[in-house]
Amino acid sequence: MRYWWVNQNQTYKHEVSGGFLWSPKTSTGGRFNPSYETMTRVEPGDLVFSFCDTLIKAVGVAQGNAQTSVRPEFGSVGDQWEDEGWLVEVEFEEALTPVKPKSFIDELHLHMTAKYSPLQANGNGNQWLYLVEVSEEFAEILLEKLGSQFRSDASATAPENPDEADDEAEQGLRGRTDIGPTQIAQLGKARRGQGVFKKNVRLNETSCRVTGVADPRFLIASHIKPWRVCSDQEKLDGCNGLFLSPHVDKLFDSGFISFADDGSVIRSDEMPSAVWDSWRLTATAAKPFNDKQLKFLAYHRAEILK
Repeated sequence: MRYWWVNQNQTYKHEVSGGFLWSPKTSTGGRFNPSYETMTRVEPGDLVFSFCDTLIKAVGVAQGNAQTSVRPEFGSVGDQWEDEGWLVEVEFEEALTPVKPKSFIDELHLHMTAKYSPLQANGNGNQWLYLVEVSEEFAEILLEKLGSQFRSDASATAPENPDEADDEAEQGLRGRTDIGPTQIAQLGKARRGQGVFKKNVRLNETSCRVTGVADPRFLIASHIKPWRVCSDQEKLDGCNGLFLSPHVDKLFDSGFISFADDGSVIRSDEMPSAVWDSWRLTATAAKPFNDKQLKFLAYHRAEILK
């Protein structure tokens, strides 16, 4: 994990609420700015400290690498910046008790670099810098001052990305020579809940087990054991699938929910209460699973459920 300090005096409201960092690629006139180039070095799982109005007001976890992006809407701010820049997705959490680094600058001095430091010697921010890296020791002091709210984030790992893992698995599938093009096509369609796999799922499932929706146009044939780790047979096995509403499929695939053998919904400890309450995530009926489905569900609970 790496640690970053972002100066957001002008953009705090938009970036923290929007869940991103954005910078132009160069300063006005095309001049190089080292703190814009650092955007390309952020990795998923890195910790980001948001500095605004002399305070550390939020802490975020990077969700991906920098991507080229047009300038987001910043209201009246940012008209002087280029239209094209770098965007990094970051999930921020605002501090319950913001802290003022200037008040403990003596502790931070020992871990500040002479070049591209986020703070001046007197504790004021270096506002000409946007994003700079700070040491682990520097970050630990900030986390200590912020209290217990962010301690779990300090050990966060890169967020899981099932789509990327599936992409890699599908690339391998396309390069296989041991099976014919028809089978490759069907296995590829199965990843997206289409083709033979969807037809096989319909032999066991008629509606979403959470929402009760039965119209197949609004349901996704979702693998219980993820497609990327399945054998060819499991990829097409109807017992390795459920019909789920799109938002339920997303939560199930990401491990925020699973199902008990009796059909009830299991809630992950990482499932946000607000989402759980808003979406009313309880099974509509305790419809039993067949024996083959139960084996796949056991895998999901053991390996996917967070």
